[in-house]
Amino acid sequence: MPVQASEIERLLRARFPNARIEIRDLAGDGNHYAATVVDEEFRGMNRVQQQRLVNQALKPILEGANAPLHALALQTSAPD
Repeated sequence: MPVQASEIERLLRARFPNARIEIRDLAGDGNHYAATVVDEEFRGMNRVQQQRLVNQALKPILEGANAPLHALALQTSAPD
């Protein structure tokens, strides 16, 4: 079952309410997305730490045998 970009953004917004978030459907199939998350909370963290936080926020759609999201390319950073 495909996931809507709005669901990805809803989960991210719940965890990162002040972030700049951009979601792109890469294949048009609702299963392959790219997400950019820019948030002050990431300042001082390395990329792995940042992406772990994002993955935790998206756990409901990333984990389990029936997880609807198959691929997610992430870009994370603190604001310039």
